Amino acid sequence: MLLLMFRHGLRVSELTTLKLSDVNLELRELHVRRFKGSDSGVHPLFNGESAAIAAWLVEREKMNPSAECDTLFISERRRPLSRVTVWLMVNQVAAAAGLENLAIHPHVLRHSTGFDLINKGVDVRVIQSYLGHRSISSTVRYTKLDSRRFAKLF
Repeated sequence: MLLLMFRHGLRVSELTTLKLSDVNLELRELHVRRFKGSDSGVHPLFNGESAAIAAWLVEREKMNPSAECDTLFISERRRPLSRVTVWLMVNQVAAAAGLENLAIHPHVLRHSTGFDLINKGVDVRVIQSYLGHRSISSTVRYTKLDSRRFAKLF
């Protein structure tokens, strides 16, 4: 879950509402339905994601969820995963990494995606589309910490 959140810049609600039909392992694609007025789209599944999802689907099947439960991620109660559960999981992982004194929450992973892509030199318009931002002003905030932003001025 955390891998998908980071790699695809998913909000908690976008993660918890992913449907089984949003994943196409054959084509290695993930349909991301964006919230908050953002643009949805299809993302490629990157290194390790297809295998991680396939492994999760095996575990999910063992849990014997009801046919009505079509969300990708489910709880041990065989129901759609809640936002609170994701928050708790992120906090537990942050604590295990020694980051419990920082304000770590799921949306930090979405922002990390933007900063990571900027630091890799990805065009801000590509990032805008990837994160589903309708306004470029939502995306340019990630350029503020890019140490290379002034490197080619002269």
